[in-house]
Order: sequence, then structure tokens, then C-alpha cells
Amino acid sequence: MRLGLMWAAIGFLFVTATVAYAAANPPELEKVLRQMDEASAKFQSAQADFSWDQYEKVVDSHDVQTGTIYFQRKGGTTDMAAAVRMMNGKPSPKDVVYTGGELSLYQPNIDQLTIFAAGQNREQYESFLTLGFGGSGRDLEKNWDITYLGSEPVNGVQTAKLDLVAKLPSVRTNFKHITLWIDPARGVSLKQAFYAPSDDVRTATYEHVESPAKFSPNVFKVHKAGHVVRH
Repeated sequence: MRLGLMWAAIGFLFVTATVAYAAANPPELEKVLRQMDEASAKFQSAQADFSWDQYEKVVDSHDVQTGTIYFQRKGGTTDMAAAVRMMNGKPSPKDVVYTGGELSLYQPNIDQLTIFAAGQNREQYESFLTLGFGGSGRDLEKNWDITYLGSEPVNGVQTAKLDLVAKLPSVRTNFKHITLWIDPARGVSLKQAFYAPSDDVRTATYEHVESPAKFSPNVFKVHKAGHVVRH
């Protein structure tokens, strides 16, 4: 499924179980993970401008989408909304909303709403959703083998660079590994790279990150559409 249809949903399709915590971490990694725990405990909301770059090796091409993403935590659960506005520099609006255990993709050009239900895997899906936005270090330890790759600046912010390999074979089928550039003090990701077995790479960068953020609750409202598809 191409990035244009399901980028924001990619993690939701593959996480199916929770596994035990990893063994003791090196001191540098342990410090970052505990900073993320502290930031996660205080996390309420975030907003950022994004650029999502999908590289497909077989055709050696990039598709780049830009827009704004929103997160809010309510009662222990996290809602997400992404407003895609441009595709390769041309208008291409799409709205992706995750709330109440459902992921909804609205495509106004065809007036279609596609809905994916998390079902019994809701907790695991939300853990994947918050990969770098409000998720805790303990969340990462549950599902990933983590390697600390040092400190690296991203958009003027010194980040902790973490490489993740999924503990679940079902996830590794889709991602060989994932690299995160985390601002541990705020518990937000400024860059993410998803590496597929096909050598396709999905890179997300985030700028103008606000956390906490103020925005209209309407960003989490699902559009009504003439055609609805459920999965």
C-alpha cells in the first residue's frame, strides 16, 4: 500500500502483541529512556509541521507529502490527526485521524472515507502511534531492541539517535529497523526513518514542534463522506 494512502497508519497494521522488557541497557541509552519516561508522564499534546518522504528503490523515486500533525492525550489514550496538504509540491489534501480505536483516512478528491479498526490490539497500536510523540522509554523497551547511536543535531536541537529492531517477527517482515532522532527532554521525535526489507525508506521530519500545543479539537473530527470503506 503506497504512502499516499496509508503513511500515518503503517504501524497499526503490524503490531499484534506485547513482549517482555529488554535486558539492562548501556548507561547512555538508559539515561535517554528514563528522560523519555519523565517527558511521557507530563505529555498532553503536540503539534508539528511534517515532511514525509517515501523512497521506492525499484523505481528510484521519491514522493514527498507535507502538512501538519497533531497529538493529544486523554485519559491514558492518545489521539492523532494528520492534515496532508501537498504532494511533491502540488495540492493533494488528505486527512488521517486516529481516535476511539479507529484510524480514518479521508480523501476529499474522491469523497471517500477509509476506516481501519484497531480492535483488541488497540494498546499495541497506540504504542506504535506514539513512537516519538509522548511514548515512554518503557514503551520502547516492550517492543524493540534498542541501540544508542549517539547524539546528533536535527534542526538545531541536539537529539538522541536510537535504532530500533522489532522483537516481533511480524513487524520485522515490514521493517528491518527504524531510526529515531528524539528530543528526550520533550519526549518528541524530530526525525524518523523506516527501513523496509525491499530497501524502500520512509523518512519523516518534523519542524516547528510545539509541546504542549493549543489547537482546535475539530482536527480530530472524522469527515463524513459519500463512500465509506471499512477494514
